[in-house]
Amino acid sequence: MAKRKEDNFCSPENAKRSRQEEVEDFDNDGFINGTSTLTAAEVGIIESIQLRNFMCHSMLGPFKFGANVNFVVGNNGSGKSAVLTALIVGLGGKATTTNRGSSLKGFVKDGQSSADISITLRNRGDDAYKANVYGDSIIVQQHITMDGSRSYKLKSERGTVVSNKKEELIAILDHFNIQVDNPVSVLTQEMSKQFLQSRNEGDKYKFFMKATQLEQMKEDYSYIMETKDRTKEQINQGEERLIELKRNCLEKEERFQNIAGLSTMKTDLEYLKHEMAWAVVNEIEKQLNAIRDNIKIGEDRAARLERKMEEQLVRLKDAEKKYKDIQDKLEKISEETNARAPECMALKVDVTAKKKAYNEAEVLYNRSLNEYRALKKDDEQLCKRIEELKKSADQSLEPERLERQKKISLLKKKVKVLQDEECFVNQELEQFQQTIEKDKEEHTRIRREELDVKHTLNYNQRQLKDLKDSKTDRLKRFGPHVPALLKAIDEAYRRGQFTYKPVGPLGACIHLRDPELALAIESCLKGLLQAYCCHNHSDERVLQALMRKFYLPGGISRPQIIVSEFRNDIYDIRHRAAYHPEFPTVLTALEIDNAVVANSLIDMRGIETVLLIKSNSVARAVMQSQKPPKNCREAFTADGDQVFAGRYYSSEYTRPKFLSRDVDSEIRDLENEIENKKAQILNLQQHLSTLEKDIKCNEEFFRRRQLHYKELKIKIRKSFSEIQELENIEEHQSVDIATLEDEAQENNIKMKTVEENMEQQKEEMEYLKGLKVEAENKYEAIKLKVNQLSELADPLKDELNLADSEVDNQKRGKRHYEEKQKEHLDTLNKKKRELDMKEKELEEKKSQARQICPERIEVQKSASVLDQEINKLRQKIQAEHASHGDREEIMRQYQEARETYLDLDTKVRTLRKFIKLLEEIMTHRYKTYQQFRRCLTLRCKLYFDNLLSQRAYCGKMNFDHKNETLTISVQPGEGNRAAFNDMRALSGGERSFSTVCFILSLWSIAESPFRCLDEFDVYMDMVNRRIAMDMILKMADSQRFRQFILLTPQSMSSLPSSKLIRLFRMSDPERGQITLPSQPATQEEEENGS
Repeated sequence: MAKRKEDNFCSPENAKRSRQEEVEDFDNDGFINGTSTLTAAEVGIIESIQLRNFMCHSMLGPFKFGANVNFVVGNNGSGKSAVLTALIVGLGGKATTTNRGSSLKGFVKDGQSSADISITLRNRGDDAYKANVYGDSIIVQQHITMDGSRSYKLKSERGTVVSNKKEELIAILDHFNIQVDNPVSVLTQEMSKQFLQSRNEGDKYKFFMKATQLEQMKEDYSYIMETKDRTKEQINQGEERLIELKRNCLEKEERFQNIAGLSTMKTDLEYLKHEMAWAVVNEIEKQLNAIRDNIKIGEDRAARLERKMEEQLVRLKDAEKKYKDIQDKLEKISEETNARAPECMALKVDVTAKKKAYNEAEVLYNRSLNEYRALKKDDEQLCKRIEELKKSADQSLEPERLERQKKISLLKKKVKVLQDEECFVNQELEQFQQTIEKDKEEHTRIRREELDVKHTLNYNQRQLKDLKDSKTDRLKRFGPHVPALLKAIDEAYRRGQFTYKPVGPLGACIHLRDPELALAIESCLKGLLQAYCCHNHSDERVLQALMRKFYLPGGISRPQIIVSEFRNDIYDIRHRAAYHPEFPTVLTALEIDNAVVANSLIDMRGIETVLLIKSNSVARAVMQSQKPPKNCREAFTADGDQVFAGRYYSSEYTRPKFLSRDVDSEIRDLENEIENKKAQILNLQQHLSTLEKDIKCNEEFFRRRQLHYKELKIKIRKSFSEIQELENIEEHQSVDIATLEDEAQENNIKMKTVEENMEQQKEEMEYLKGLKVEAENKYEAIKLKVNQLSELADPLKDELNLADSEVDNQKRGKRHYEEKQKEHLDTLNKKKRELDMKEKELEEKKSQARQICPERIEVQKSASVLDQEINKLRQKIQAEHASHGDREEIMRQYQEARETYLDLDTKVRTLRKFIKLLEEIMTHRYKTYQQFRRCLTLRCKLYFDNLLSQRAYCGKMNFDHKNETLTISVQPGEGNRAAFNDMRALSGGERSFSTVCFILSLWSIAESPFRCLDEFDVYMDMVNRRIAMDMILKMADSQRFRQFILLTPQSMSSLPSSKLIRLFRMSDPERGQITLPSQPATQEEEENGS
């Protein structure tokens, strides 16, 4: 179809003729003068159309159209557009092309099951389609059902059905160059409105391309290029197939050539069987040697494991002995310390009592000594005075002497009073000194107690903070950094840094069956509750690197890391676990879901051997009053105390830190305890304040009494000085010697009494001093011994814990070597059994080999290689046997394979040449396509200018093929004196007239046997409608070889009278009317004319 169009339009003669005809047509009004001599169309025009149950019409037609111009007029709803829609659908068009529906079933009238369309096409002259079959007319009948399906019947002029295939209809349409989807051939009402109202330059360009069939040519070229690409793909597939066919051909050729070597292959097969028999023997011997080597290596390893086991037993025995020795020493020290504690307390009380008694005796002795010294001095003075009086011969100064004597007596009495007061003040000073020292000791003790309570308060406050944090995150009970550390472990595990994800902290992986045992279990496990488990040392190093980010040096100590191979099952501890019918072990008191956690606690602490007994007294009775339960090493009480068979250790803790379930209760208890501690600190501080005030007051009083004591001393010395001065006055005074002698005698009696008392007091003081010193020495000695025992016990406790861990490690090592030894012996025994089986198998294979080949053959190839060669050779022999005696069949297969290969090779070569030629043709065709497009563009511009000039319009058309746009500029006015305007600037009538000129230009260059326009003049005024109608009629007169069908709601009463024009008036449908009548106006005119 594209070829025929190209021939028509590219021929210079045709182009010249067409232009001359058009110019003549526009200069000659054929419909008015009737002078046109062009012949009517012979093929492709529509002779008649008839509809039944189509859209809303029961019956329309038949419409018998004329060969040239046909007007179908009528009001809306009369069926004009139905005729045009039926024409499109009846000639194979799609439902969407009509703009009347999206599916064919929408064209069936409501209430009916189907619709029918009958179209008759003219088929005359030299260009008729199968004239001998169809005759002068071709009847196209289409049947549409309610489900949207349709069927065709193509009948001849006489009504005979020639075909019912759509392909035949397409062939007819191609032959007649009928394009129902081309808007130049059939311009529907909807498309007419869109086109008239469209201002898009791209739509105009598409309209031009579709009208001139350039778009179809472009799509054909694209399809050809796609076909070329598919052909190239077929060539590639063919080349791949050629490789396979060539290989198959070579195999057939090899088979053909090898048919003669059948006997040689049989001989080779026998020899390969002999080699195979002894090759199997060789392989079994190699396997036997390997097994023997493995057994020897295994026995050496068993010996090494045995030696290591013995060494491990020695280390375990040494560790147990060391543990027992340290335990004995610690028990001995504990017993001695406990034994000396009561004695030490008694001695301390005794020392205090004896020190007090000695101090009291010393005070009494000092008082008597002072009294004796005073009496002694008085005696000496009396004796001296009496002697002086006796020697004095002068009695004249007796009054003065008496006066001096009187003064001396008064001074002595005064001194006696001062001395008594001095003794009393001295006793007061000693008492105040003791009181101050006692208060200072009490102050130091209370200050130390206050510091201890503050330390406990700080610890409780930290624990309270941890407990409150643990309400939102339980893991924070094990340390503030634990949640972040676990997130880091998860992230590292996702990145593949761990072989197995570490487990921990262990305290978070265990649960108590009895909450009352929480403190006991914490006292037992201690730091293990915060520990982590790793599968190997590589995982340990990664975990240590992570911990260093959260546990900085000098801060919180890092948790312990336990390295132990992860297992899915818990150790079997039935034979070494402790058992008591009333009390659980730590292991049975815990719920542990993770076997790794349970095994780690068993290895590190031996929780299967530790009993939990709530009562302290019951724990002592079970562990110390009788033989401990079997396998039980120690027990813990509900208070956290640790009980061994011969010793007892009190717990440092009063409440659990990690395992308590009732956090709120713990918080309340801690808050109460913190309040109590604060109150206790307040009381202690008040007591300290009172003591400080007392000490300060006593020290002030002591200072004042000390000053008073010094003043008394001064007064006494002054009085003695005065007495001495009076006694030294050498005056002959008259004294009553008898009185002085009596006084001296009385003084001597007092002195003797005081001296006797002093002797008794001195003896008592010396006795008490000896008792005091003896008690102090005994107390210091036993105190020193107790301190030495305490100093010895502290390192021994650490050594005991280390020794206990060492014993556990050595036991774990022993279990490790036992398991390794058992596993290795099982493997070794398995290897020995395998050796016996292989030896028996070797004898059998040797016997079979001798039956096949009596003499042993040295074989270099393996049995598997020989087996492949035997199978391949056997298959060859079988194949040759199957084809033996049918040489012609093998020859035929070889020839077929060769011919297939050569045939495909020829096809591939041909396709390569075709692709090359196609590329050259397409290059030439595309150039021709561009030339053809340029020719049509020029013709369209020429016709458009010619048509516009009929109304003195000027215009131009700009084609942009690259951007696919068409710009139309029109100037209604006086030619070049006005500027060109875009069509959007024109009035409605001017734009409609310009659009009609554009359509008529396309009609002039497009090939189609008929043209259909639906309501083309609906937007025109009367003047433009008249001009457009004249232009259409003039073109129709110049192109009598084409048919024009024009649908309009106008009356068309002003049409000229001509036999070439046929007018069909559609009546308005009446209610209940089934058939719409239509009658050509030309028939009435003919009757009147006749």
